[in-house]
Amino acid sequence: MGNDPLFSLQNGSDIRGVAMGEGAALTQEAVGRIARAFVFWLSERTGKPPRELAVGVGHDSRLTADALTRAALDGIGSAGARGFHCGLASTPAMFMGTVYPESAFDGAVMMTASHLPAERNGMKFFTRGGGLEKTDIRALLERAQGEPAPPRGQAHPAFDLMTLYTADLRETIRAGVGGGERPLAGLHVAVDCGNGAGGFFVSQVLGPLGADTAGSRYLEPDGRFPNHKPNPEDAEAMAAICEATVQSGADLGLIFDPDVDRMSAVLPDGTPIARDALIAMIAAILAPEHPGGTIVTDSVTSDHLTDFLERRLGLRHHRFRRGYRNVIGEAQRLEREGVSAPLAIETSGHGAVKENYFLDDGAYLAVRLLIAAAKQRAAGRALAELIDGFVPPFEAREVRIPVRGEDFAAAGAEALRLFEERAAAAGLAIAPNSYEGVRVSDARGWMLLRLSLHDPLLPLNAEGNAPGDCASLLRTARDLLAGIPALDCSVLGSADA
Repeated sequence: MGNDPLFSLQNGSDIRGVAMGEGAALTQEAVGRIARAFVFWLSERTGKPPRELAVGVGHDSRLTADALTRAALDGIGSAGARGFHCGLASTPAMFMGTVYPESAFDGAVMMTASHLPAERNGMKFFTRGGGLEKTDIRALLERAQGEPAPPRGQAHPAFDLMTLYTADLRETIRAGVGGGERPLAGLHVAVDCGNGAGGFFVSQVLGPLGADTAGSRYLEPDGRFPNHKPNPEDAEAMAAICEATVQSGADLGLIFDPDVDRMSAVLPDGTPIARDALIAMIAAILAPEHPGGTIVTDSVTSDHLTDFLERRLGLRHHRFRRGYRNVIGEAQRLEREGVSAPLAIETSGHGAVKENYFLDDGAYLAVRLLIAAAKQRAAGRALAELIDGFVPPFEAREVRIPVRGEDFAAAGAEALRLFEERAAAAGLAIAPNSYEGVRVSDARGWMLLRLSLHDPLLPLNAEGNAPGDCASLLRTARDLLAGIPALDCSVLGSADA
């Protein structure tokens, strides 16, 4: 059963695959079958017959977006449900389609492969309870195996979901800032959408609220992504928004990924607000509303961030496993147990706020930043003052160490055991309550060694506090892992570079 080609399309809690060119796996037929299976899956979980279900489908700017969206709608219609074509949209907007009474979708599908190259596409699924989990995707694919290819070319009504969503964002800003219909008048914001779906944020949110958006770049949807990788984590992409912010004299720069569930930002002097700095900024904005709250992050956040959150803001820092669904799920678990967890956020820019359905929504994070920027400006203060006292790491590195052998999980687990044992013997501090891998630290900084879930690799993350510290930590890692036959530590041979 697991050898069916459909199963190769699973990517954790969503679907991704090559969608154009030779060897394409995410074909129109595959999408139709999976969408058809989603209807029956949704029917079982809601108790509604398919004919009573409404499912919205939207897409980002990818070249295969229209054809695959129509294939998904054909699959939904062939199962007996009502499918609605939402056109160019963001992933968070598609979830909100299950929330708004005007749309009242029972489920939603977003055609996107996030930041992946142009030849790829994918599917993200939502119910009113949030995004599907890994086990749900597996169940969909198992169901899709036996589904027929849906007939093509059915008629499906359009639904203007983005008008509802952008009106919601505008009202959130108006309520947060005050100042009437144009509360952002006088604020200059440069935006880089990477030719994805995020141009709406300029035309339908910032513009109507009075913001100056001169200097914004790459707002036009173009699935070739011709200007830079559509990824806020990419160095070239961040350099582009930093340049745009400084050259245009903007008060704030914003950059989104293609489906707008991630973002990063830039201060007026070109300083990025990304990774730990973004977490620190959003936490500082939320702290007065949630005193003593717990900020849930992924495992590769720095000790400097912990110090800022706990000593400066009076919050608690809870590091968990990597993966935005893991981080969000952990925050929701804490909330169920009575622990206030207002923010779940990864260093990748996936950030989910409790007040916003724990939805990882880059546009909503940008809205909270804009409200804070407008308030700081009105008080004669800079936005950067919110993270005064936060010390970013001097340097960060990631090295991926290959693991040999057929049972790489067992070999990797033994390597982690030896790494921890040797680190303790060498006097390194072992972090308690580590949910992922082994984290060690000393005066130079910290390292985290963990086992990849799917690949025969041990990713090693290191952050140094001063020049030379990062390279020194990697040399220490090389010594601690020396002689373990399952590991190819040659990748650590360039630790002095």
